[in-house]
Amino acid sequence: MKERLLQFLACPSCAGTVQIAKASGRNGEEIIEAELACTSCPARWPVIRGIPRFAILKSVDDEKAATAASFGWQWQHFTQADEKYEQQFLGWIAPVTPDFFKDKLVLEGGCGKGRHTQLAARWGAREVIGIDLSNAVETAFVQTRELPNAHIIQADIYNLPFTRIFDYAFSVGVLHHLPDPRGGFISLAASVKLGGHISAWVYGAENNEWITRWVNPLRERFTSRISPRVLLQLSKLPAAAVFAATKLIYGPMNRSPRGSSVARNLFYNDYLNAISRFGWREQHTIVFDHLVAPTSHYISREEFEGWWEAIAAGEVTIGWHNQNSWRGFGRLDTANDRRASHARGELSLHEL
Repeated sequence: MKERLLQFLACPSCAGTVQIAKASGRNGEEIIEAELACTSCPARWPVIRGIPRFAILKSVDDEKAATAASFGWQWQHFTQADEKYEQQFLGWIAPVTPDFFKDKLVLEGGCGKGRHTQLAARWGAREVIGIDLSNAVETAFVQTRELPNAHIIQADIYNLPFTRIFDYAFSVGVLHHLPDPRGGFISLAASVKLGGHISAWVYGAENNEWITRWVNPLRERFTSRISPRVLLQLSKLPAAAVFAATKLIYGPMNRSPRGSSVARNLFYNDYLNAISRFGWREQHTIVFDHLVAPTSHYISREEFEGWWEAIAAGEVTIGWHNQNSWRGFGRLDTANDRRASHARGELSLHEL
């Protein structure tokens, strides 16, 4: 934990100032072991292995704890980096570009292993803070520790240790795994100052009926309940099928002038073509990710639009990504009589 992180923290209970009550271990500028305290109430939080711990799994409800435990294991196992993460991330947060991050105070809601926190920091964010409830923060801390403008916190997205201070917040692939995705989005937006911006990417309900009908029951009743180590091995079989299909069919056909017109009619083409550029390790991660989560929601466009109305966002753009997910970007309106803007989409539902 870098000491200047304190200026951004606020007690989740009373919004009081957070200070260091006791520091028992340092490594250069990093505070490795300490206790943080609220100056306005009795609340205390430990700093363990360099990470402020505003939430621990045993203190949250069972559903959130189970999901966090699953993803915590995943991101401590699949720690690989890939140069293609950059374009993948930009696809999820479009129309945001790298230049948008420059000099902004940025919050990532659900940082996982820290790959997007890294990118935001390297793209010139003044400071970027990644939060996650799971033990993935251990990996994220290691991945971002050498970046002077990056910080990792273990916290619950429903109970964040911030006031409304951020210029930009984003959440990619996290909200749809929460017990209440809309509530998590609203809580994240409450940390963004008026005039600031927020991005979110979620699984779409449209075009994913085959998943909700066939894959979800298997995930809910079996794959999310078994040991992650066992699932790691079992998931290699469907991962091998996906890998073969993307490398032998979807990738080559979409790159071929003749085959591209045919490929457009293939099952789930946009998504499978998008992941075809990744190697085995990343594709195995993707398949494992879809099977490990105890909770997964698939959000309709209509429902997603309602999220932006709930936070009274303006200048909202909602886009259809890879024909299977929704991405949104909007501004927290500064007008005194803020009204929710009508979400204008890059693609309307009747065009699907």
